Amino acid sequence: MSEVILQSTITCPKCGHQKEETMPSDACQFFYECENCGEVLRPKKGDCCVYCTYGSRACPPIQESGRSCCS
Repeated sequence: MSEVILQSTITCPKCGHQKEETMPSDACQFFYECENCGEVLRPKKGDCCVYCTYGSRACPPIQESGRSCCS
């Protein structure tokens, strides 16, 4: 099993702002507010969290199992 990486860069689809964040390892994050434009990001249908939709890396539960963590 490979190591779980908690750092992910979120890219806002509205303004393109990017920020590296530390993902929670024990829960899905359903909302994220862009610090640049204030847009509240939500996961797209089929994704379990904002990191799986807008992040550079999948959330820790998916990194560990390869399956959706909230379905």
